[in-house]
Amino acid sequence: MATDTTTFEATLKRDRMVLFAGLLTVIAVAWVWLLLGAGMNMTAFEMTGMSKSVGLSSTEMLVMPVEMSQTAIWDASYALLMFTMWWVMMVAMMLPSAAPMLLLFARLNRKEQDRGRPFTSTGIFAIGYVVVWGVFSAAASALQWLLESSGLLSSMMVATNATFGGILLVAAGMWQLTPIKQACLRHCRSPISFISQNWRSGHAGAIHMGLKHGAYCLGCCWFLMGLLFYGGVMNLYWIIGLAAFVLIEKMIPAGHWLGMSFGAVLVGWGVLVLI
Repeated sequence: MATDTTTFEATLKRDRMVLFAGLLTVIAVAWVWLLLGAGMNMTAFEMTGMSKSVGLSSTEMLVMPVEMSQTAIWDASYALLMFTMWWVMMVAMMLPSAAPMLLLFARLNRKEQDRGRPFTSTGIFAIGYVVVWGVFSAAASALQWLLESSGLLSSMMVATNATFGGILLVAAGMWQLTPIKQACLRHCRSPISFISQNWRSGHAGAIHMGLKHGAYCLGCCWFLMGLLFYGGVMNLYWIIGLAAFVLIEKMIPAGHWLGMSFGAVLVGWGVLVLI
């Protein structure tokens, strides 16, 4: 019996290492592709430098060069490029915070079912999770098109209107304080509670759980991702900063209070921009 227990624990450890290595690889590939420019003709470093030169400050608008104020041509290929950019960006930013849930799911899946292929259901769970962010990416791409068409977003994907920027900051800050945001955050911060309340066996159960966890994660973070329209969709400072905040908000014991405090800061920042 002791030997069986030791063997099983060794198997769980191996599963954890394999899954961690797989997650790390996917996240690294997503970040590298993002840094290289996400399929555009400039790297993220170059776009970050340009977006800073045309972005909103906290107190005033800087004058934009004419060539940077022109909107992009939104044909089918460009729309697909923007959708892909958003989706890979969401994978890079959000998958790290989903790692504890995936690791726990794989461990329980090894114990409960599919003993021979424990990674299959875990992979299906992860697919469900990223599909939710794919839906968000489609919506974000459509919103980007609307904002660029209306002149509220430059071709460098940065807000061009102080009123729009201020309202976006205030709205994002207020969302941080809502009961819906806090309820979604509790689910994201408690993998054990989520799995115990939503466990379903089999591959159909895995996709259902992945979609549901992705929905909670979306409810928790969608407005934060919308702040990229303020700071610059491809501005690395904002991308890395928001990704780090999401990870910290979900991981540390005081994450709940951190999120609410950040919401108050965003509201104050937005009011200053509007003033």
